[in-house]
Amino acid sequence: MTTPDPPRWWVRAVPVAWSSLLAVLLLGPALGPGYVLSFDMVWVPDLVLRADVLGVGSSLPRAVPSDAVVAVLDEVLPGALLQDLVLLAALVVGGLGVDRLLVPLDLGLAARLAALTLWQWNPYVVERLVLGHWPVLVGYAALPWVLHGASRWRAEGRCPAWLLLVVPLGSLSVSAGLATSLALLVVLAAGRAQVRRLLAAGGLALAGQAPWLVSGLLHAGAAVTDGEGAALFALSDEGLLPAPLAALSVGGVWNAAVVPDSREGVLAVVGLLVLSVLAALGLASLLRGRGTSARALARPLAVLWLVGWALAVLTWAAPGAVHDLSEVLPGAGVLRDGARLLLLCVPLLVLLVALAVDDAARRLRAVPLPAPAVVVLVGALVLLPVTVLPDAALGVAGRLDAVEYPSSYAGARAALQEAAPDGDVLVLPLSSYRAPDWNGGRPVLDPLPRQLVPVPIASDDLVVDDVTVAGEDPRVRDARAALAQPDPASRAAALGRLGIAAVAEDLTAPGPRADVAGEQVWADERLRVVVLPQVEPRSVPTGWVVVMVLAWAAYLGLPTTGLVLALVRRRRGVDRSRGASPTMRGKLSG
Repeated sequence: MTTPDPPRWWVRAVPVAWSSLLAVLLLGPALGPGYVLSFDMVWVPDLVLRADVLGVGSSLPRAVPSDAVVAVLDEVLPGALLQDLVLLAALVVGGLGVDRLLVPLDLGLAARLAALTLWQWNPYVVERLVLGHWPVLVGYAALPWVLHGASRWRAEGRCPAWLLLVVPLGSLSVSAGLATSLALLVVLAAGRAQVRRLLAAGGLALAGQAPWLVSGLLHAGAAVTDGEGAALFALSDEGLLPAPLAALSVGGVWNAAVVPDSREGVLAVVGLLVLSVLAALGLASLLRGRGTSARALARPLAVLWLVGWALAVLTWAAPGAVHDLSEVLPGAGVLRDGARLLLLCVPLLVLLVALAVDDAARRLRAVPLPAPAVVVLVGALVLLPVTVLPDAALGVAGRLDAVEYPSSYAGARAALQEAAPDGDVLVLPLSSYRAPDWNGGRPVLDPLPRQLVPVPIASDDLVVDDVTVAGEDPRVRDARAALAQPDPASRAAALGRLGIAAVAEDLTAPGPRADVAGEQVWADERLRVVVLPQVEPRSVPTGWVVVMVLAWAAYLGLPTTGLVLALVRRRRGVDRSRGASPTMRGKLSG
């Protein structure tokens, strides 16, 4: 006895509902009122479109263009609501992208749900959520859509208009942009791509990376990084799994504090074994002849898997080489975080697991088992990622929780705006991370710099296991030297010569104190703001402004061009439909 096929509307609706359910279950309390502040994830009520956000500050463009996009969007939506929507979309839209990518393979509903579950519920997603790498997760969500768009471009000979929006969204950070560009080019190069098409794809990729790429070139003199970070940020063991095996299950993040407890024990080993078996069965299904669509998709995904896994393992196997490279080659520091590019490995794993589950579901439906038994067995395969990573649920067992900012932050911002100093603001103490009581003691990158309106000068040093990884911003080093002056007046004068007009200090954070002479415009038990008596304003070189305007024009030109292209193509389609015969018009509309 075989079970009947489900209705078509059911097959279309279930993936959307399932993806949304998984996202809500994963985020849990993070969707409550307030802001989720976890390690590098710092959202504020109103981020200002300042020089540093636009890529012409003194620091490396680590948050370009992501901060600029947020600064524009939070003028339309409240910051807390915007954060919730971005986190939900990063999960749901990515899952639906995987489902869309697999549509040409004619897989059953069970296989599509299994693929979607694995895409949304895996160590990479969970660990990056806690680590606060939301731009990377947006790039992760864009990845299947980039793969699908590039596949259509290769097959149809023209670029889908919507791809011109997806590429910029997939490039909100350096590593996400590199993954997006690589995916686009690898898929197009996998077929008999024309040189002109590859050049067009290269231009699209460069335009999508233009803001951070051009800003990075402007800061090339400070773009080499401290080699001490190579060993600290390398791919890491997770519990019983050595680093290379942890990478096979897309884990191995450097920061042990963000690893779920279930990854430290037997469940991680069980998950890897079952994932390996399913991947092997999927590969066998592919080699037996799954059709040209599956093989055409698998080839570029295999290349991406190899690149992602190899780069991750390289940081573990040869940290010395990464150390030396990052100290001499500007921008090479992006490779230090060994596990970050493992997002390139997920699409192939998802494809192979989907093929294996599809074969299993077909066989189960063909044997004389009651329909409920078939549903239970297939459901177990679909839910496998959840069962081996159960503590990812409900905000990673409460690690992601929404909180409200104390009123001190809004007060300090308003006081500094009213004082209107003509210069930048130094944020003290000179340390990167805080663990404020109002955030439940959870570590977070100091939120004060993003709260303020003037350009902040804040420490970019990072302390890991008592090892200090030096930052790259030369103005921070100059400010530290100015604070070493012997008295408050001389400190204020030295800071003023650097273009610093105010000092904002977190009184609750540990670190050395240095009084600075000036007018105290805000003070309470948490924050203090002092405006300095004299400042020599720092100006941005005109050449920097010009080239960054061109970079932003290229970046913003992509979605604008995509919208115009979509409208033109739609108009042409309507015109052709109107000019066709009644019979042909029916075919076109169908």
